[in-house]
Amino acid sequence: MNEWYRLNEEKAEWIIYVTDVGQQQHFDMVFKAAKRAGWLPQGDNSYPKASHVGFGLVLGEDGKRFRTRNTEVVRLVDLLDEARSRSKAALIERGKGEEWTEEEIESTADAVGYGAVKYADLKNNRLTNYTFNFDQMLNDKGNTAVYLLYAHARICSIIRRSGKDVDELMNKGTLVLEHKDERDLGLHLLQFAEVVEEACTNLLPNVLCDYLYNLSEVFSKFYSNPECKVIGSDNETSRLLLCEVTAVVMRKCFNLLGITAIYKI
Repeated sequence: MNEWYRLNEEKAEWIIYVTDVGQQQHFDMVFKAAKRAGWLPQGDNSYPKASHVGFGLVLGEDGKRFRTRNTEVVRLVDLLDEARSRSKAALIERGKGEEWTEEEIESTADAVGYGAVKYADLKNNRLTNYTFNFDQMLNDKGNTAVYLLYAHARICSIIRRSGKDVDELMNKGTLVLEHKDERDLGLHLLQFAEVVEEACTNLLPNVLCDYLYNLSEVFSKFYSNPECKVIGSDNETSRLLLCEVTAVVMRKCFNLLGITAIYKI
């Protein structure tokens, strides 16, 4: 009856049920019954439609279902609190406690800690099991939210250090992608729309995570190349625009993944 209500009263176009993969058969039977009752159309690609999104198990480092030492199920709120606490400690250890206000420390710890937990879950193919590890999740190197958030903040720092008004550059400047690393970055940015479509169509957020991580790596290759110097180069305007577009696309990815961007580190 819940499905009937969502279809007929709430006028839902696409109902997505998110549970563990063990319930796949149950939902297949429910969807078939709904089609026979005339609640759903017979075609798989017709609207309205209903889908089941299955996900694997979160495992501890012992390879078993993730639980506390007392064999209790770990609450999400406890994981988030722990991640936030560790992120705040790492910021203070980096000396940010002396440079930043308490409000900046708290808001950055929120963004990094909560984002790390979300990204650690979403970057895996949802059908597979994965091992939960705080140290790996909060590492500022590799395919983690911490690395990506810091990468975004560095791009923002480049733009600030240039002293240029990005809005003005976007109105008057032009992109000139002469170097191979510039073109590689530009081509990767152009793939954003099709990646989002693929992730939504197949209900696989890890596709977007892969794109975001690869974008960061492609940008790093571009920026670290001495031939692609940004500030003070003859192509400064074009390369600053390329930096800005990269930051904008990264923020779009963060937003779709439910992660809050940070702007300085």
